[in-house]
Amino acid sequence: MFNFGKEGLQMKIGFIGLGIMGKPMAFNLLKNNFELKAFDLNENARKEVVEKGGMEVFSSQEATEGSDVLITMLPTSGIIENVLFGKDGVSKSLKKDAVVINMSSVSPVESVKWAERLNENGVEYLDAPVSGGEPKAIDGTLAIMVGGKEEVFNKTLPILEAMGEEITLVGGIGSGSTTKLANQILVNVTIAAIGEAVVLASKAGVDIEKMYQAIRGGLAGSTVLDAKMPLIIERNFKPGGRIEINLKDLLNVQATGRELQTPLPLTTNVIEMFQSLKAHGKQTDDHSGLIQYYEQVANYQVPKGGSK
Repeated sequence: MFNFGKEGLQMKIGFIGLGIMGKPMAFNLLKNNFELKAFDLNENARKEVVEKGGMEVFSSQEATEGSDVLITMLPTSGIIENVLFGKDGVSKSLKKDAVVINMSSVSPVESVKWAERLNENGVEYLDAPVSGGEPKAIDGTLAIMVGGKEEVFNKTLPILEAMGEEITLVGGIGSGSTTKLANQILVNVTIAAIGEAVVLASKAGVDIEKMYQAIRGGLAGSTVLDAKMPLIIERNFKPGGRIEINLKDLLNVQATGRELQTPLPLTTNVIEMFQSLKAHGKQTDDHSGLIQYYEQVANYQVPKGGSK
């Protein structure tokens, strides 16, 4: 458990979004003795927060009232914008000098826009997307890439440290979101490369488990390889990081690339693969399930366990 200063622990937190990532993140805040009230449309998720010592609330507005920090961990930018600025948007009920920390993956353009609108009401904003997936959300070791003012980052660092291990202030507003886009290129293009390599080797008769052990200690080894190969070998495509969420992230990457006149050919190819899998009803699979695209076009399925 972290030993936070008295001032850090006195910050009251509102948390909106208790999904695959958000729920364990909220649990870790409670584990570290923060006062937290949480809202999600899923009643069962709210009840689990209560069991861990948090407070259940029944609207985004209730999560916001009296909170020093509001954390959003929601699936799309449209939902976040509605929560913040819609008809019943919480921007109207945030107290002056409160901090909104958006930990979802959005475009840097949206982060800058939201920060400007919140600043008009005396509210600060950090874009602080995360990487590491559900396992690191559970054990509190997420990588957190942050964009915003240094003084706001320092003020809220104890909160971020309850959820993550590698926490980096990358730069101003939007830089955290941009760094996450770069992260998503590296993760998803690597997963695509793994799928391509595995289908080729398996179709040639190689035991994939043995192949994995042979290459993981060499230059091809990576955190992505170690996280996703065991799932591929066991054909366990339960999310994790859903295909539809990673597709959303890569579409944000693509839009940012167009704005910056930066070609992104590998990202574009992976987007097409995800679109194909989505058309085949695989959108809720973990993105390790990208291998299924290669299996479709090769008319071959990698056997469970790695060998025939």
